Amino acid sequence: MSTSLSTPAGPGARRTSPDPVARPAHDRRRSDRMRAWATRAPLLPALVFLIAVTQLPFVATLVISLFDWNSLDPDERAFTGLSNYALVFTDPALRESVLTTVLLTAAVVVTAVVLGLLLALLLDRAFPGRGLVRTLLITPFLLVPVSAALLWKHALYNPEYGLLNGALTWVAGLFGDESPAQPDWISEMPLLAVAASLVWQWTPFMMLILLAGLQSRPAETMEAARLDGAGAWQIFLYLTLPHLRRYLELGILLGSVYIVQNFDAVFTLTSGGLGTANLPYTIYQTFYQAHEYGLASAAGVVVVIGTIVIATFALRAVSSLFREEATRA
Repeated sequence: MSTSLSTPAGPGARRTSPDPVARPAHDRRRSDRMRAWATRAPLLPALVFLIAVTQLPFVATLVISLFDWNSLDPDERAFTGLSNYALVFTDPALRESVLTTVLLTAAVVVTAVVLGLLLALLLDRAFPGRGLVRTLLITPFLLVPVSAALLWKHALYNPEYGLLNGALTWVAGLFGDESPAQPDWISEMPLLAVAASLVWQWTPFMMLILLAGLQSRPAETMEAARLDGAGAWQIFLYLTLPHLRRYLELGILLGSVYIVQNFDAVFTLTSGGLGTANLPYTIYQTFYQAHEYGLASAAGVVVVIGTIVIATFALRAVSSLFREEATRA
C-alpha cells in the first residue's frame, strides 16, 4: 500500500514547501553578503577616520571659500558665492604665484626625470659596490623635506662657509686666483636655488621608478637585438625608451603632484621672497598673515582640484602599466 502526498493545485492554493532551486541561491547570496561585510568590517574604523581627517576638513574649506571672511574683522563676514574664486584668477599676486608654481614644477620634474634616467641606466649595470651606491643615491629622498632645505641653505648655499663657495675658492686657487667671487646663491638666483634643492631630493624617486622599468625589460628581446647587430644607442632608442614610456609617465605625474604642493623648500630657503612664492606659500601668507580665510580657502580648493586632475592621470598610468605587465605575464 502506497500513499502519495500532493499539494493543492487550485488557483487559490498556496505553496507549503520552498523551491529547492531558489532557496539555495538565496542562501548563497546572503552568505556572500555576510562574508563581504565580515571582510570589510575591520576596515570601517580606518574608513571613518580617513573621512574625518580628510573629507570633513575639505568640506569645511569649501564652505569657507564661499565667504568674505577676515579673522581680524569677524563681524563683517558675508556670503559672497564664487567671488573668491574669481579673485584667485584675477589677483596679480596669485597669478604670479601660479606661474611660479608651473615653472618650478616643470623645471624640477623634467630635470629630475633626466638625471634619474641616467642614474637608472648606470645602476642597471652590474659593478662592484652597486648595492652601496644605490643606497647612497636613495638617501636624499629619505630626508625630511625641511631638513633637506636647511642642508642646502646652510651647508651649500651659505656665502661665507658654504660648500659651493668653498669649491669655487679651491678651484680658483688651482689657477692662481686667491680671492674669487663668492656669490650669494639664494639672493642672486633664488628660484634656481629652490629648484636645485628639490631636484636633488626628487631625482632618487625618479631613479627608483625608472630602474624598476629597466629591470622589467624582456631579456630575450634585448639579447635578440644584440645578436642582430643593434648598437647600444639603437637598443635604447627603439627598445628601452618605448618600454619605459609608462614608467616615465608615472614618474612625471607623481612628481608633479608632489612638487605642486611643495611648501618646505620655498619657506625654508627664501621665505617666499625674490619671486619664489608658489601657490602653497601664497595660500599660507593669505591665511596666516593677511588673515583672509575665504580667499585662502578658495585658493586651496583650486590647488586640490588641480592635484586631483594630475592624480587621475597618474592612476590611469599606473592601471595601464599593471595591465601591460599582466598581459606580458
